[in-house]
Amino acid sequence: MNEIETAERELIGEFEVFDNWMDRYQYLIDLGRTLPPFPEELRTEAHRLHGCQSQVWLTSSQRGDRLDFSAISDSAIVSGLIAVLLRVYSGRRAAEIAASRPDFVKAIGLDAHLSPTRSNGLRAMLQAIHDAALRAA
Repeated sequence: MNEIETAERELIGEFEVFDNWMDRYQYLIDLGRTLPPFPEELRTEAHRLHGCQSQVWLTSSQRGDRLDFSAISDSAIVSGLIAVLLRVYSGRRAAEIAASRPDFVKAIGLDAHLSPTRSNGLRAMLQAIHDAALRAA
């Protein structure tokens, strides 16, 4: 099992603890509160993701064959989604990211329980991460 699969399984297990979606949404919000500070100077149009209802800024940097991601949103739930994505993908090998499929999204139930605009934003974030991995791999 690779690092991404391990992180996905851990997240799936964490979300399975909750019996209902109100508790899962609260957990997402709590995860979003754990995001590290995002520098104000990076909150520029060049780093803003389009396709999200909320404002989202995402950056990536490369360390050898690994990519580090940093992101922030002005929405509590979207910040939680960012925290989930960073746990799965940040610090991982670019080739591993590029080859992975975000099956954990369905396993957690995010595909069925996010509003259409948040689902679009999640897809935009996943695409940006995948694209950065393809460029770096």
